[in-house]
Amino acid sequence: MKVLVSVASRHGASFEIAEEISATLAGAGFQTAVLPPDAVTSLEGYDAVILGSSVYVGHWMDAAVNLVERFSKEITTIPVWLFSSGPVGHEPKPDDEPVDVANLVAATGAREHRVFAGQVDRSRLGLGEKVLLTAVRAPEGDFRPWDEIRAWAGEIATALRKG
Repeated sequence: MKVLVSVASRHGASFEIAEEISATLAGAGFQTAVLPPDAVTSLEGYDAVILGSSVYVGHWMDAAVNLVERFSKEITTIPVWLFSSGPVGHEPKPDDEPVDVANLVAATGAREHRVFAGQVDRSRLGLGEKVLLTAVRAPEGDFRPWDEIRAWAGEIATALRKG
């Protein structure tokens, strides 16, 4: 069974989440491909899709949303899971769902959407991003819950095996 893991990631932290999901699925015996959404040219040959995005100002990145739009017919014919990465802090904030996720769940027929805390590395950010993070008092650091991410990927592997 082949699984596409695709994520829109501006600075690489969300892409590392996708790589961890892929590694967990590969360890469970699945074939995986990790691609940014713009590199996905077809869903043919994939038995499932895990699609994610970094979240900025409450929204998914355009590349991930565009993947759903480009493959609107095909994506509803296979199992789909969605994940968002973006809240930061030891008690991740913001704790709201990204604004566009409800529409993406409906458009894909996603089985589930998960939000994972992200990472802030100010050395990778542009001036505008630094100003925004300062304004909202976002802490710097890596808050990604690796055990939770691996557990979720394991749940997906179990669901795929069950059909």
